Amino acid sequence: MTVNRFTLSNGLRVVHNHDSATAMVALDILYNVGSRDERPERTGMAHLFEHLMFGGSENVAEFDKALENAGGTNNAWTNSDYTNFYDIVPAHNAETAFWLESDRMKGLAFSDKALEVQRQVVCEEFKQVCLNQPYGDLQHYLNGLAYKEHPYRIPVIGKELSHIENVTQDEVRRFFYDHYAPNNAVISVTGNITVERTREFVEKWFSDIPMRKIAPRLYNPEPEQTEARRLTVTGRAPQTVIVKAYHMPGYNHPDYPACDIITDLLALGRASRFHRKLMLGTEMFTKADASITGSDEPGLLMLYGYLRDGVSVDEAEKALTDEAMSLIDNPPSDYELQRTLNRFESNFTFGSMNYVALASTLTLSEMRGEDVNSIIPRYRRLTSPDIARVASMILRPENSSTLIYKPA
Repeated sequence: MTVNRFTLSNGLRVVHNHDSATAMVALDILYNVGSRDERPERTGMAHLFEHLMFGGSENVAEFDKALENAGGTNNAWTNSDYTNFYDIVPAHNAETAFWLESDRMKGLAFSDKALEVQRQVVCEEFKQVCLNQPYGDLQHYLNGLAYKEHPYRIPVIGKELSHIENVTQDEVRRFFYDHYAPNNAVISVTGNITVERTREFVEKWFSDIPMRKIAPRLYNPEPEQTEARRLTVTGRAPQTVIVKAYHMPGYNHPDYPACDIITDLLALGRASRFHRKLMLGTEMFTKADASITGSDEPGLLMLYGYLRDGVSVDEAEKALTDEAMSLIDNPPSDYELQRTLNRFESNFTFGSMNYVALASTLTLSEMRGEDVNSIIPRYRRLTSPDIARVASMILRPENSSTLIYKPA
């Protein structure tokens, strides 16, 4: 695909793709700030800012209303590494999105009312997601078990409710000016808009926003795990779940694609090993799954087993682990690997045909320093020996953290 790039003098990076098949434009802004940038005593800040950025800026009291008046819609997400905001507008009203995003990048209103409203929203979300939902606190237990030093040990939503309940306006201001800056962001623009028009709008609305000093990341890397960890907890849950988490490389490591494909081989689709061997071949599980955190820094490869009533935890855990380890002694055939890679390429390609999804892909690729056109070839270079080698490196007992989550 054709991707145009340019950078403003204030450090703002811009990527663009023209799609004349739609009458819409998507504008996606990715800020290089996530929960890893928070202080241990004030977690949940990045997630709070996902909400605060809609609470009014210097010249716009209601972001949503102004965008909706232009026929647009928007949303946002936060993870451990990044915070993302995206707007979708009719092409003839595209400039409205540039104006609105530039105004809140320039500075928020920082009103006490907006802080109180969004604080309550985030606190209610914490209660709903973490306290009143089945397995809601599972990630708190698992992250704390797998990580001892790195800020990935804290879930994105925050460690505890009091951290957001007690946040002050001064802390909010400091966090904003430490991270939400043109030199700490990437903008992608996709849809029915030319690169010339994109450059015109970006320079008009963003070029006068000054660079800011970005707060350095001062945390320590996670020490290598040298012995197996294990924790059994009880909570709000309908059935026992086994989660086995293994440390794996970060996104830019050469072995990252192999870790991603390992979980696809194990659990993606009805032809996956977990489905054929654990779901159809045993009566132990109602669900068996595998996934990766997909983080920039070393993350986790996770195996999940949801147990039927009366099933032995030890037997189920052994079956789950043995099937994952089968990738070492019984590496995927050329057919099995190509089928999985074909599915990855298909999902990626069809996803990129949607201009909104493509906008998010472009900002993330640019932020990570990769060409979006190199992603599929990077995965296509994988071989069966690569899968076996990486599986043997990752799926070691001493590299595992096992969480057994039982009904209270």
